[in-house]
Amino acid sequence: MTSQVSSAAEQADQADGADGAVVGEQRKPAGTKDVRRLDRVIIRFAGDSGDGMQLTGDRFTSETASFGNDLSTLPNFPAEIRAPAGTLPGVSSFQLHFADHDILTPGDAPHVLVAMNPAALKANIGDVPRGAEIIVNTDEFTKRAMQKVGYAASPLEDGSLDGYQLHPVPLTTLTVEALKEFDLTRKEAERSKNMFALGLLSWMYHRPTEGTEKFLRSKFAKKPEIAEANLAAFRAGWNFGETTEDFAVSYEVAPAATAFPVGTYRNISGNLALSYGLVAAARQADLPLFLGSYPITPASDILHELSRHKNFGVRTFQAEDEIAGIGAALGAAFGGSLAVTTTSGPGVALKSETVGLAVSLELPLLVVDIQRGGPSTGLPTKTEQADLLQAMFGRNGEAPVPIVAPRTPGDCFDAALEAARIALTYRTPVMLLSDGYLANGSEPWRVPELEELPDLTVRFTQGPNHTLDDGTEVFWPYKRDPRTLARPWAVPGTPGLEHRIGGIEKEDGTGNISYAPANHDFMVRIRQAKIDGIDVPDLEVDDPDGARTLVLGWGSTYGPITAAVRRLRAAGDAVAQAHLRHLNPFPGNLGAVLKAYDKVVVPEMNLGQLATLLRAKYLVDAHSYNQVNGMPFKAEQLAAALKEAIDD
Repeated sequence: MTSQVSSAAEQADQADGADGAVVGEQRKPAGTKDVRRLDRVIIRFAGDSGDGMQLTGDRFTSETASFGNDLSTLPNFPAEIRAPAGTLPGVSSFQLHFADHDILTPGDAPHVLVAMNPAALKANIGDVPRGAEIIVNTDEFTKRAMQKVGYAASPLEDGSLDGYQLHPVPLTTLTVEALKEFDLTRKEAERSKNMFALGLLSWMYHRPTEGTEKFLRSKFAKKPEIAEANLAAFRAGWNFGETTEDFAVSYEVAPAATAFPVGTYRNISGNLALSYGLVAAARQADLPLFLGSYPITPASDILHELSRHKNFGVRTFQAEDEIAGIGAALGAAFGGSLAVTTTSGPGVALKSETVGLAVSLELPLLVVDIQRGGPSTGLPTKTEQADLLQAMFGRNGEAPVPIVAPRTPGDCFDAALEAARIALTYRTPVMLLSDGYLANGSEPWRVPELEELPDLTVRFTQGPNHTLDDGTEVFWPYKRDPRTLARPWAVPGTPGLEHRIGGIEKEDGTGNISYAPANHDFMVRIRQAKIDGIDVPDLEVDDPDGARTLVLGWGSTYGPITAAVRRLRAAGDAVAQAHLRHLNPFPGNLGAVLKAYDKVVVPEMNLGQLATLLRAKYLVDAHSYNQVNGMPFKAEQLAAALKEAIDD
């Protein structure tokens, strides 16, 4: 979904993630219902994993994006393909924060909770602040369903929800009634109750409906009756909101027209942005793109997306396992492709030997790690950023690789281009560390103009590059570019450029097998020097007030950290912020930046991995603030921790 922003303006300095939606003027349209204007709203859809909450949230998000609001989303779903119905482990939710100004997080606490069953209510009520609206599907609050999740009495009747604006709605009954003219069984009709809920929420917040109607007709094009049934349920939900007395107020959140530079925007998830970035990188390099991958949560969407783009010279290979996936990708790199393998932490462990081989062969290879909770299988559908030390050191021998990390879903596009630039320029595998929060979350993204993309053109070696003492011209596969220390890239089949490859140590220059101690020492050091010499931009520091405390983050902590910093500054506290994209090598000015502050706080969704690296390299007392509960930081939580650090 794309939308046009007609003018650029300075971003609103709002306290992103604040607990209450700001209430503006209240007005009455031609009808009888009041309309209240808000500056932001946080909605959470929650239900059983078979209730279609992800689809409902995605459709509401798409319409919100087309309307022009800034937004941020947090899908949250079970690891099981189909968890037991009606149980707490089976609850699936989708949170959306949308606003008329620039925002950075999915929000700390929902203003509206849509609970499709007792399990959804119990799993989420702890996050809902008093005074918030709760819409419950009363049809699912049967005695058996409530007992299954530990309710001794109905929470709809025992007074436990008196502090909330409770809207009991028989969603299932109303949906079945709306679809009685269709030739559907009751069970089939009940499946559309998520569309009824979507219609109701679309009415409440004045969302466009055209996109959803078009989507449903397209999705069920081969089953027109199912399409019409879902459309009928969607419209019935809208009409219910319009006519029922239980919803006396609807809400407006104006477009965020002043929050964005001029351009064409679309809503995009991190995995989709990363996929587009890989395609763009291959086009800018004028190389075919090859993905060798094995399906794994939460990286599989990249494989799914890239498989759709054969028209751009993309070839995808779903291998039999992780090792075969990276092996095929490395072979494609040897053959002259922009080669990529995608995985998550468990797959990185399996791919580590081949990453070491790529280090030895000095070939460009992108290893995309969409991090998740670990160790082992861990929490497949929850987020974490605990693979940093694995990316840094998780290979035998001295096998350094560059590490790049995006900071927002849309930034995954730029991070993919940057990782490709480094891999192609320096002939090295590159680790790209995204995570589940970025991969599945979404935000508005400005579609870049072609001239804004970097030139990644690659020049393959075409002939001899070395002259022997007797005047003979030969090809030396490990003769290095004096600026980048990269070795030449020779496409197999080029006459006269035959050379030896493999995992045994190479002789400097010739690439022949060598066991000489002095040669091995030289090759280890020059491979390290090549990584150390990669050209990365200096770290930018946001410090308008001359603060003494710096908060330093990396990866997906950018949104919560920035939201927390905004809160502190609005309250009069001075705090500086910086965020790392390049984790190996670090920016050249990082040491000086760290030493310029009395205190450095490093929030991470691990137990202090970046802080460990900073302490070791720069001998600074970096203070860790850590969380490993499978969820992203909340802005309020971080603001409190940073306030304590400032005042200490």
